Amino acid sequence: MTLAEDLIGTWRLSSRVDHLPDGSVHVEASLGTDPLGLLVYDRGGNFAAQFMRRDRTSAPTEAEASVTPSGDGRIASNNSTAVGGYDAYFGTYVVDEATSEVTQTLEAALSPSDVGGVVTREMHIVDGELVIRIALTTPSGVAVVRTLRWSRSA
Repeated sequence: MTLAEDLIGTWRLSSRVDHLPDGSVHVEASLGTDPLGLLVYDRGGNFAAQFMRRDRTSAPTEAEASVTPSGDGRIASNNSTAVGGYDAYFGTYVVDEATSEVTQTLEAALSPSDVGGVVTREMHIVDGELVIRIALTTPSGVAVVRTLRWSRSA
């Protein structure tokens, strides 16, 4: 099967970890160390993603409340913007089988600055698990590699 075929379905986030260039873990404040997540890809080229900080019932910290876009002013470099411990967006996607990259165009998003943004993710399905790696720059300008691991929900 191809990545495009394997990607179809609903996925639940198992883990989300950011690593600095030296290999150490960087904690991203807006969604925390163990967020909830749901990701859906359909056969028509549509996708939807939602993330939430597990302890969202508490008030956001100053760092979480002050997260703002960077880079081109729309979204943090190759990333979207969480608001109050929540991030959600949907749109269309295209798979490049040769590079295992999926490019997503955000048609709608919780953060207005993300609407119309384009993000690219390296994706692989290994032993039934979706693994996504994203090279990005945090809103504070820190370069990290984020690895997200997803389990098929249905």
